Amino acid sequence: MASEQELSDFLQSVEKRAFKRSLYHVRDEESALDIVQDSMMKLAEHYGDKPVAELPMLFQRILSNTTLDWFRRNSTRKALFSSFSDFESGHEDGEFDILESLTTENESQKTQSAEDNFASIANVREIEEEIQNLPLRQREAFLLRYWEDLDVSETAAAMGCSEGSVKTHCSRAIQSLSKALTAKGLRP
Repeated sequence: MASEQELSDFLQSVEKRAFKRSLYHVRDEESALDIVQDSMMKLAEHYGDKPVAELPMLFQRILSNTTLDWFRRNSTRKALFSSFSDFESGHEDGEFDILESLTTENESQKTQSAEDNFASIANVREIEEEIQNLPLRQREAFLLRYWEDLDVSETAAAMGCSEGSVKTHCSRAIQSLSKALTAKGLRP
């Protein structure tokens, strides 16, 4: 059984990734924060007494279900696919940025030139944009497999589908990303 400290440590360790994953899905920062907070509360409330090893899978499933509930409540599925201009943000103030965590890790390695640093930032933004352009199920499978580092069976359990579906969604996501990024001059 997870102690209160273990549960707290687990929630702290998944907070940023869960927020980014939710933000990819709903494309609204406040809603993504609400989804993550609701998911964390549900985990603590209903499953806080489970062993620590079970928490990651439970949390991923709760996060997926909470995200789907948000879509059902707000009837915004159509907005996901309406036009690519909807994906552009007018400003970047207050957004969670994966580069923040990457630069913290990279500071201990070596200092990049300003040109290399700018290129890295541009590449990450291009990749993030293309991930956002993926269809919902492909994006979900891709993020669970490669962002959350879940295996195929864990991803299938979190998504509520078969392992074959996960493999298909991931394969299609990788093909789409590869094609789009190659067209932009980025090589995988």
